[in-house]
Amino acid sequence: MVPVALLLLFLGQPLLGEPGQGAGTWSRFARLPYPQDQLFLHDTFPDGFLWGAGSAAYQTEGGWHQGGKGASVWDTFVHRQATPLGSGQSGSPPVGGDVASDSYNNLYRDVEGLRLLGVSHYRFSLSWARLLPNGTAPLNLAGLAHYRRLLGRLRELGVEPVVTLYHWDLPQGLQDAFGGWASPVLPQLFRDYAELCFRHFGGQVRYWLTMDNPYVVAWHGYSTGRLPPGVQGGPRLGYRAAHHLLQAHAKVWHLYNDHFRPTQRGKVSIALSSHWIKPQHMTEKNIKECQKSLDFVLGWFAKPIFIDGDYPESMRSNLSSLLPKFSEAEKKYIKGTADFFALSFGATLSFQLLDSHMKFQQLESISLRQLLYWISSEYNNPQIFIVENSWFVSGSTKRDDAKYIYYLKKFIMETLKAIRYDSVNVFGYTVWSLLDGFEWHRGYSIRRGLFYVDFQSHDKKLMPKSSVLFYQKLIEKNGFPPLSENQPIEGVFPCGFAWGVVDNYIQVDTTPTQFVDSNVYVWDVHQTKKLIKVDGIFTTKRKRHCVDFAAIRLQISLLQEMHVTHFHFSLKWSLILPSGNLSLINHTLVCYYQCFVSELLRVNITPVVALWQPMAENQELPVSLAKYGAWDNPDTIEAFVEYARFCFMTLGDHVKFWITMNEPPVKNLTYTAGHNLLKAHAKAWHLYDKEFRRSQKGKISIALQADWVEPACPLSRNDQEVADRILEFDIGWLAEPIFGNGDYPQVMRAWLHRRNSVDLYNFHLPYFSEDEKKLIQGSFDFFALSHYTTTLVGWEKEDALKYDHYLEVQLINDITWLHSPGRAAVVPWGLRKLLKWVKSKYGDVPVYVMANGIDDDQNMVHDKLRVYYLQNYINEALKAYTLDNVNLQGYFVYSFNDKTAPKYGLFSYAANQYEPKPSMKHYREIIDSSGFPGAATPELLCPEEISSCPECHFFRNRKSLLAFISFVFVAFVVTIVFITYYSKRIERRYK
Repeated sequence: MVPVALLLLFLGQPLLGEPGQGAGTWSRFARLPYPQDQLFLHDTFPDGFLWGAGSAAYQTEGGWHQGGKGASVWDTFVHRQATPLGSGQSGSPPVGGDVASDSYNNLYRDVEGLRLLGVSHYRFSLSWARLLPNGTAPLNLAGLAHYRRLLGRLRELGVEPVVTLYHWDLPQGLQDAFGGWASPVLPQLFRDYAELCFRHFGGQVRYWLTMDNPYVVAWHGYSTGRLPPGVQGGPRLGYRAAHHLLQAHAKVWHLYNDHFRPTQRGKVSIALSSHWIKPQHMTEKNIKECQKSLDFVLGWFAKPIFIDGDYPESMRSNLSSLLPKFSEAEKKYIKGTADFFALSFGATLSFQLLDSHMKFQQLESISLRQLLYWISSEYNNPQIFIVENSWFVSGSTKRDDAKYIYYLKKFIMETLKAIRYDSVNVFGYTVWSLLDGFEWHRGYSIRRGLFYVDFQSHDKKLMPKSSVLFYQKLIEKNGFPPLSENQPIEGVFPCGFAWGVVDNYIQVDTTPTQFVDSNVYVWDVHQTKKLIKVDGIFTTKRKRHCVDFAAIRLQISLLQEMHVTHFHFSLKWSLILPSGNLSLINHTLVCYYQCFVSELLRVNITPVVALWQPMAENQELPVSLAKYGAWDNPDTIEAFVEYARFCFMTLGDHVKFWITMNEPPVKNLTYTAGHNLLKAHAKAWHLYDKEFRRSQKGKISIALQADWVEPACPLSRNDQEVADRILEFDIGWLAEPIFGNGDYPQVMRAWLHRRNSVDLYNFHLPYFSEDEKKLIQGSFDFFALSHYTTTLVGWEKEDALKYDHYLEVQLINDITWLHSPGRAAVVPWGLRKLLKWVKSKYGDVPVYVMANGIDDDQNMVHDKLRVYYLQNYINEALKAYTLDNVNLQGYFVYSFNDKTAPKYGLFSYAANQYEPKPSMKHYREIIDSSGFPGAATPELLCPEEISSCPECHFFRNRKSLLAFISFVFVAFVVTIVFITYYSKRIERRYK
């Protein structure tokens, strides 16, 4: 892993910005070192960093006509809908924000949630219509008392209030009387309302936000009409409303600055929301379009406030007839009217309320880190306060909100990287939201709260979700401090450790050479100039030799170049016995395999041979077996045993390491097929044990695919049960009968019984007889597993496309994990957890990791991912061996080359040429070092290296070279003798 200091040196520092400098963001992030820059950063936030949660009045307060509150444009808009937002769902949830989370009547409930979280601040909004029911005087004393109680309770807990004056809920009276923000009267009325708030609450508030997301208010309130007040006035009215919103904000800032700041010592800003956009292609034109997209959404409000009081140049040049103009005096008045940059980023705007034409044909993204860097570069490196951020889960999700957690983790991680790697000045972070509420245009179809609210209940109790525990722990630790288990260790694997590589099927080329052709040819030197076969005349056909198979030599030389000690490949049952029995044998192929394994042994590479590995076509079974039921047909059992016997007889003298079946496809096997497959394996094992082991002295087992499964919410009992269930179905189904008690896992039987009885399924898990249990139990010499990735699972149904109804499991993605081009997650610690699980379930059995690898996109940049993958997965294997005492005896990389396993190979293949990738060389270095030796690691002296004669060891390992040198020397001596002899004869003749 690249040290943080080195990464910082590479990244450099952001420039103090000015308009347009943000355009360098895209090229900068395209140059960052891969994959180091995408790794999880284990670090903490600066001391004093602010952690908080937020809510908005209309989303959570409810009490829409309680305590003298007036109607807001949202009240009117929702009540006017034919099908009110939030209604029409099962259980009849509340209409709009009429009741919502009922925070108005549960103030102390909400504050208790804040206390449980341990936050430093709470962002909430004041309801303008609750304080001034008509938008102007008179003041509603009940509303005033409500907010005073809230502020008083926050002060008692030591929680800093961050107060928003206006969060979209404009009093309906102002809309009716003046046309809302379309009127130039509104800025002064907003100033009057703000003055009231500063006067009554300012002594307890240090952070004020004038308004939230003016883009949504102006564009969708007055241009498209998608949101309240629902005016479809077109672009011109939308830009006019924004003009007034900016003027209103500036008036309030100056009001506070001139009259309240000296005594209250607070800060005032405006909460601006933005998306992030990335170019379809890294061209100058596309980058300019991305810059323009941000100008039209964020820059529309940010540039006047933070730079020069005027709109972005791209807007002025494109919208000259639609965009209002500021006078020079207005520009000076608006410029600088923010004490910090308050940023809102997440589900409210991203992919929801951003008009498609404002993307300018570029691609929307959710990279908070790049947006923070862009803001820092574009607006003179301001202090940034993230005042709203999170994602969402389905409205049906209750307590285990794993998807929400991993988005939160991603956003907070990106904020940390922006601070540590990019020197962006972020001083606070606010999760949205404290509790579930009414989600604007999405109604109650999604949830964004840390606390669950049952909207159909009367008391509206807050129930902490798993995200509460996640955020609570994060606040307590002030980030993600380094953990010892995440650090690589030094050490080496033992002598005799199997270092291998896998090729599903070796390259087979049985084309005969000229030396085995028995035909006689004559050369037509006069006409065709070609060889012409003479019919009816044959020479004596000599016996086939291994040298005749040219393809073998190349593969062996590549394996030697890797320095591996073992090579794992599978035989092709369908080609060796095409008819499925011994009536037809492909002797040429058998001879090829015999030559291949003998050549491996000749260069001290141990062949590891699988009898059967399923592939797409006919599962790699002979056609006659595949046609009649494959493994569902019990006849396949005896056919496999017969095939195994043939392989043991023909190859057993050279093969001492057998796999009966390599990665049986449990996802696609019927229970009957799995039943027969287990019996076939056991019979083949006992056949070898009784008839071949004594003479051939080999070992044999089965190799299972075993990806790790982790509960999406680690502290959720339900998620843990799901993870345990999947492990038993994916691994235990075939492992438990062999390595355990001879029968299927009890978890499987209990689950299938439940499913069959409750849902009327007919999934029958067969039973073994007592004799069959004895046959299968213990039919192994080692535990062989293939491991590639780790999967997160949960029980809450969130995404129908990734939900398994049969096993009632939801697949979840941790978006902070590295992923390959094929979307495989890179989770090194998953291998260690798997190895510990195997040991805990099946005891101190010898374990081989028979396949472990990652795909790439045949681009050298991405082979860096494989280098990282191998380095860290092997290090986790070392931890399992040294720290957990797992009896690990070998590790094999998948795969040998790209020709037989495209995108997975350690050798690339193009134009009939193999080229070693950097990952191959890295793996070779690990092999040569036997792991990761450090300064304190004792030197590993293996028996073959201990010799009283170092020179003898040198010569022993270079027998072929010595033979060649000897031959050249003898030829040289004989030549000298002949030259001397004939020179003397010639000399005597002339005398």
